Amino acid sequence: MKDSINIMIVGVGGQGSLLASKLLGKIFLENDYDVKVSEVHGMSQRGGSVLTYVRVGEKVYSPIIDQGEADYVISFEILEAARAADFLKPEGKIISNLQEINPMPVVAGKAAYPDDLAGKMKAQGIDIDAFDALRLAEEAGSSKAVNLVLMGRLSRHFDFPEEEWMRTIENSVPAKFLEMNKKAFLLGRNSDN
Repeated sequence: MKDSINIMIVGVGGQGSLLASKLLGKIFLENDYDVKVSEVHGMSQRGGSVLTYVRVGEKVYSPIIDQGEADYVISFEILEAARAADFLKPEGKIISNLQEINPMPVVAGKAAYPDDLAGKMKAQGIDIDAFDALRLAEEAGSSKAVNLVLMGRLSRHFDFPEEEWMRTIENSVPAKFLEMNKKAFLLGRNSDN
């Protein structure tokens, strides 16, 4: 692995970014990396934008990721992916759910939700893997499993064996939700959509 990896997780309050950052932190810690995870920033209890930083390396001193420093942006919602695009390194990658959640200006009728955000980002040269993570989460058993679908998709970019990811999920998720979360992870990891 290179010196450090910077991962931003962005979304809307209540989508499970805390569990996603916890899973990432655990799997890297178990593989002897130094890990710093930020607190959640934003109006998480009001359905507002939320972002979490996960920094991993041989030695990491700060959890904060500045613009142009993120290797990966993991987004639970496509507008949040577009908002976070400036944080991406030139060779970085966005992994995003295509779901659209209307922000307050759209709900209030003061703005329109932008169309084809994934296409616009691709046209700007951004490496984006945008897919219907919500559909896969629902296939796994709950719309709330989008976080595990996204973690499954991200897991393709690391050398940790699938069994290690499964063990980390087992150690992080309540037993009654375990099978659904494992299924969501595997759908994200193995799906071509």
